This record gives sequence, structure tokens and C-alpha cells, in this order.
Amino acid sequence: MKREHQISFWYVIAATLAVIWIQQLLFQPTHIETIPYNEFQQLVDEGKVTDLVIGPDRITGTYTAPGGPAGAQEGQPQHFMVERVPKDLADSLASKGITFSGEPGPGLLQSVASWLMPMLLFLLLWMFLVRPMAMGHGGGLMAIGKSKAKVYVEKDTKVTFADVAGVDEAKDELREIVAFLKDPQGYGRLGARMPKGVLLVGPPGTGKTLLARAVAGEAGVRFFSISGSEFVEMFVGVGAARVRDLFEQARTQAPAIIFIDELDALGRARGAMLPGGSHDEKEQTLNQLLTEMDGFDPSVGTVLLAATNRPEVLDPALLRAGRFDRQVLVDRPDKQGRVAILRVHLEKVKLAPDLPVEDLAALTPGFTGADLANLVNEAALLATRRNAESIGFEDFTQAIERIVAGLEKKNRLLNPHERDVVAHHEMGHALVAMALPGVDPVQKVSIIPRGVSALGYTIQRPLEDRFLMDRKELMNRMAVLLGGRAAESLVYDEVSTGAADDLVKATEIARSMVARFGMDPKLGQVAYETDAAPFLGGPAGASWQPRRYGEETASGIDAAVRELVETAFLRAVSILSTNRDLLGRAAQNLLNQETLSSEDLETIDRSVARDAGGLTAAPPGVGLAAATAVQRG
Repeated sequence: MKREHQISFWYVIAATLAVIWIQQLLFQPTHIETIPYNEFQQLVDEGKVTDLVIGPDRITGTYTAPGGPAGAQEGQPQHFMVERVPKDLADSLASKGITFSGEPGPGLLQSVASWLMPMLLFLLLWMFLVRPMAMGHGGGLMAIGKSKAKVYVEKDTKVTFADVAGVDEAKDELREIVAFLKDPQGYGRLGARMPKGVLLVGPPGTGKTLLARAVAGEAGVRFFSISGSEFVEMFVGVGAARVRDLFEQARTQAPAIIFIDELDALGRARGAMLPGGSHDEKEQTLNQLLTEMDGFDPSVGTVLLAATNRPEVLDPALLRAGRFDRQVLVDRPDKQGRVAILRVHLEKVKLAPDLPVEDLAALTPGFTGADLANLVNEAALLATRRNAESIGFEDFTQAIERIVAGLEKKNRLLNPHERDVVAHHEMGHALVAMALPGVDPVQKVSIIPRGVSALGYTIQRPLEDRFLMDRKELMNRMAVLLGGRAAESLVYDEVSTGAADDLVKATEIARSMVARFGMDPKLGQVAYETDAAPFLGGPAGASWQPRRYGEETASGIDAAVRELVETAFLRAVSILSTNRDLLGRAAQNLLNQETLSSEDLETIDRSVARDAGGLTAAPPGVGLAAATAVQRG
């Protein structure tokens, strides 16, 4: 901005006073007494002066000690100055035998340099010290209310819609924003107006920020990017001032795009914590943002974009018509979207020939764009570590295991009994999954410890993306989760702590079936609880919710959950009892090899006795996104 290069008025005043002080300090002699000329003549006649220097308009010298009207003391010479120089002074001094010297007048160069050098010094101090401090993150006292928005022009953004894959619906929603920015008059020829604000909503890592930058790159306009947390400082009123400054910059440089990332840090609902509300700095900043959006005129070619993964905590005044008119969902990609995202990232690395990208995308359900970018990088690192010439499919499968299950802990040594328990536990998961119909196939079983606490793991990967699951499928999933605990109880007549994570997941499924999906015949088609994870991408059970039912209903829910988990556990025990000999042989094979691949598991799968029981299917419940399943032992 031009105003960023302006020098502060108060800095100029201070620098001027400093230059004058330097002039006085350097060019004005100190400890000099000014005496009248007649007194000087008397001192000359009495021989009490020496070291005379005669200049154009003054005479300087030193008293000889002792004596002198200045009261000079011996050993401490006192200087004097006479401000009048007669024309015949030189002749008079020469006739009395007094030596003297002349003082040349200052030249033009010396006079200019004496003023120019200090001024140049303060200018350099401004350029390299004061101005960077004022423009830094602290802002300085001069720039405390300035916006911290980073301005990207088209050559800096370097992102277009071609760089964004897997979110075709979101791109289609934003293409008309680009068309409007390129031709505001033509696009509004029928009287339509562009939305004042567009809110990008989606889980973390789905590409919301990248999509906003792509809009600016496609339209070729300035891009103002700032995070919602950067508006709030410790000084009251700073956030509101920065909001005003940001919108003022955008108006003066239209057409432009204002992008506020992590809007929930700025736009959280007012009074959400206290019933009476609170008037703190964040609320003042939010009020200023609402005011600026009311006076925001999109016809001048300025568009406001924002992104958040927590839309439910935003203030309703932000989401009303006339402010953020449009909400664009940027969701996790499906299989075709993952294929497109992988192709974008795979262009930057060296791949083995004929790498099946579609198969790789099928192994990564639930992955976001950021997860896929990390997957490609991890695979490249693994291939580099083994000195390979290119990245193969096996590198990607190992990278997926590292991301999903954690890093291998080969130095974590287990005693023989623990290894035996872990092997039977993991094979219990695998055999139950093989015996049940419609369950995702088992891809790998290992007893190599991974991550923080996993002593072994069993990986299932769905063959397709799923969005609905019925009661039978949920019961099968619980039986697979409890297969490890069932194997321990069957082989050792005891159970261990290794099934802690499995029990948590099975209990969550059972509770959702009873309290959310209405799948218990005794409790009826009633939803007693809402979604336990309201935040997009947040963990299950992340928020506390008040109970809206009585004690009798609560007891019924607890009993129904316990019954479902117990039914799934007994079913897993029944399957493993039928395949008891196969369980022992497979566990011993796993102990010998430590890891069984999909090829090894195919041989075991052909010998498994299938489950002939099963549960009758119930009406489908709420949609559940399929994801790579990992049972940790």
C-alpha cells in the first residue's frame, strides 16, 4: 500500500530536533566564555592570552594562568571568545609580538554535509529499523489498527481450478463468482446481484483455502487473505479497526477478493457462554464485521469469501440473507474425487509404470485432499529410503498403514505369552470378518506393534464408498470388533486389556443404534440423542449434551446397549468355536511370519466355516460414511 511508505509526522519532528542537537554538539565549542572586545584588548596588553585563532567573525583563545578576569587557575586553562574582529587586529597583534593563526570560514561542501549526513542517517534508521518494526506482526504503536491481510496478486497466487480436484460441485458454485469478477456489468444485465458473502464449509483438509485462492487466480484479481484470529489483539478496539482497514483496502483496489480463514475464531455466536452475553473485544470485532458487510457493495467487483469447519458455532447474524448469502459444502471426496486428487499430486513425483491409481483410491476411503497429499509424500519417502528408482504400489500400501495404524515399533519386545495372546486376538478379528457375509474383506493382519499402544492390528478396507448401513451390517461390524475378545476368552478362558479400543467402538455403535437410529423394538422409533459429533470432522462424543429423557428410558437404553453388545460377542464366540482348529493354525502361522498379507489370508479364507445364522435386516438407519477399519490389539 502507498501509505505503508509514508514517513510518520512525529518521526520527522523528532529527527529534525536531533539533527539540530547534533549540529550544536559537533560544531559549537564548549566551556567558552564570551568577553567584550575592550576586555580582550586589556588582556592582550597585559600578555594574559595565548593560542589566538582569528576567524571571519570571532576570536578564540586561552587565558594564561594564573590571573585573568575569568578567574583561571593554574593548570586549568580557560577559553574565551570575542565576537568582534577589527580589520587592523592582525597588525596590532604583530606589533606586540603575539602569535596568532587564522580560522578559515566553512566551505559550501562542509556546510551541506554537516546537515545532510545526520538527515541521511535518520532516513536509513527509518527504512531499516523503525518502518519494519511498525509493519511487523506486532504492528507497532503507529500501525496498531492496520489490517494484517496479505495481498496476493495474480502472479503470486498461481492457483487455478485446474489445481483443485475432487470438489467439482464446489467449483461449479464458484465459477459464477469468477464470471462476475471478470465482467460485473455484463453479468448483472438482468438485474441479478452477486451474493455479498460465500461461506466455504467442510471438514479440515478438504481444500477450502486452496479453492478460495483458485477463485482469485481464475479471476486474476487481488486476493486479501487473513485468519479470523489475527483480528483480535490485547488492545480494545484493535480488531474493529483492522476490520475497517481491511474492507477499505479492498474497496480502493477493487476488483478484489477478501478471504477470512477460520471464521469461527472471529464469528462465534455472541453470548454463547453467558446467558446475558458479554461485550468483549471479540464481540466488538464481530459487530464491526457485520456493519461492514451491511455496507458492502458487491457491484464494485469485491467478493467476501470465508471458510470454517464449525458452522454451528457461528453467530446467526452472520448467516442471514444479505451477509453470507451462500454456503458451499467442500466435503470429503468420493472415489472418483480421490482419483482426480491423486492424479494432481502424482504428477509431482516419479512413479513406477502402470501404477493403478483407481486401486489406490479404493484403498483410501474417508481420506481428504490433505491426507492424500501426505500419502503421496510418505510413499515417496519410503521409496527414497529403500533407494528405489521410482515409487511403487507397495510403497503406497505401506504409507497407508503408517498413516492409519501408526509407525512400526520393532524395538517393543513382547514376552512369548503376550505375543501368543496378540496373535490369537488379531486372528479372532480376521476369522469373524471372513465368516460373516457382506463384511469388508481383510487385507492384512500383523502382530508388529504400531503407534502408541497398538500391539497388533487387523486392516479391513471397503471395496466401495458406503453412505447407508442397516441393522444387520452394524451387528456384523460389532461382531468383528469383538472377535479379538472372543478369541481370548475361548482359548485362554481369560480376557486381557488388549480389547479396550474394540469395546469402546462396539459400545458407540450399539448406543447409536439404540439412541439415534431407532433400531431397538422395545424403545421404538425414537431418537433420544442427536449427533454426538456436531463439528465437521470432529471426534465422536466430542461435545456434552443434556439428557432429554427420564430415568426409566435411560435404564432401557443402557439395557438395550448391553444386550446388543452381548449378542455380538456371543455370535463371535460361536463363529470361532466352529473354526477352533483353524484359529490355532492361523495364529501359529501369524506368530511365525508376524504379518499375513492378503495372499496369505486368501488360503485361510477358503477354509473358514461361514456363519449360517445372522440377523434379519431392519430398515436402514442414518447414513454412515465408510472408512478403512483398523482393529488394534
